[in-house]
Amino acid sequence: MFFKNLTMFRFPAPLDFSALAELLPLCAIKPVGPLEMCSRGFISPFGREEKEVLLHQVGNAIWITTGAEDKILPATVVNEAVAKRLEEIAAREGRIPGGRARKNLRDDVLLELMPRAFVKPSRIDAIVDLTHHLLVVDTASKKSAEAVASDLRGALGSFPAVPLNAEVAPRSILTAWIAGEPLPEGLSLGEAAELRDPVEGGGRVKVTDNELLSDEIEKHLDAGKQVTKLALVLEDRVSFELGDDLVLRKVKFLDGALDQLQNIDEDGRRAELDARFVLQSGEIRRLFTVLEQAFKLSKAEV
Repeated sequence: MFFKNLTMFRFPAPLDFSALAELLPLCAIKPVGPLEMCSRGFISPFGREEKEVLLHQVGNAIWITTGAEDKILPATVVNEAVAKRLEEIAAREGRIPGGRARKNLRDDVLLELMPRAFVKPSRIDAIVDLTHHLLVVDTASKKSAEAVASDLRGALGSFPAVPLNAEVAPRSILTAWIAGEPLPEGLSLGEAAELRDPVEGGGRVKVTDNELLSDEIEKHLDAGKQVTKLALVLEDRVSFELGDDLVLRKVKFLDGALDQLQNIDEDGRRAELDARFVLQSGEIRRLFTVLEQAFKLSKAEV
């Protein structure tokens, strides 16, 4: 269950999460209905088959999961069915229906096809960190992350969470780091970056598997390009790609962190998930602390 992306929100302290375990079942996912295209709600972090426990808390970290069921109804299938109906009408009545009639026909076709459509389940995991007052969502999609925050708001009744906000321009910090300025303690450069010309419609350069403190990069910086994504490593424990939107992508927990799991004596899937959750939440806290100082991240206000 290691997260691959980190989109973070801050919420003001103190917020009361003590009733969350009782509130989440009220917002649990329901099977998508025959005439619905989607359904969403909370599921157990341990899998959909687990119905009783919809959150898991260890210390000051709460693991929650939102699930979705989406009907898969390809446009080509709908268009083909509509075209067939139009042909039948033309053959029977000697005319082709107008725009409004076509729309009504399409709606009728959708209603007929929806009960037979395949259902695709999905899930998004998130951590509520009560120490740093963070919601950390395992997605790089702003829309998906905000949907999780909205679901939590719906369960709690109020959840004034806001995306991370830097008091200094993230691009300027990322650009300075590959220009040779010292990185925060514990951080080191990876081998990938994306640079863009700041003018609208300007060029973009992607660098992968390359030394970033190089003459090639220096030329791009001299031409005015700025870093919008930068590969970084935290203490040989976590590697990631940090964007100027403050979203962490391609997150990978390295041996320096995973070696701790070798010392776990307990057996069983639940015990292993517990150990991974404790490890992950701890590393995310450590990572957030570094980023908070480097980018002067604002606190959420009530």
